[in-house]
Amino acid sequence: MRRIKKERKRIAFQRICWLFKQAERRAFENRMELASRYIYLARKISMRYLVRIPKKFKRRFCKHCYSYLIPGKNCRVRLKKHKIVITCLNCKNIMRYPYLKEIKLKRK
Repeated sequence: MRRIKKERKRIAFQRICWLFKQAERRAFENRMELASRYIYLARKISMRYLVRIPKKFKRRFCKHCYSYLIPGKNCRVRLKKHKIVITCLNCKNIMRYPYLKEIKLKRK
């Protein structure tokens, strides 16, 4: 039973990665509604099989409206006081991420 569960999680992770890659491709083709749909599906798979979305993908979509974010097109990126501030221009949601590690590495 445990082996089956691990196999399902592995397949779910592969599908999530594939969906994010397809979302990126569709976003650059200006098919944003399709990209948002892929993000939505990836999140549903992640929740159903209890698989974490990788950090590199997590920051690429809006947590409020689930649209794929492309800096300059539908999101604004600013650096303020040790934080990356990303504003979704579709829903005006603001996401803040710290970047202290990069600053500490730069000082050394």
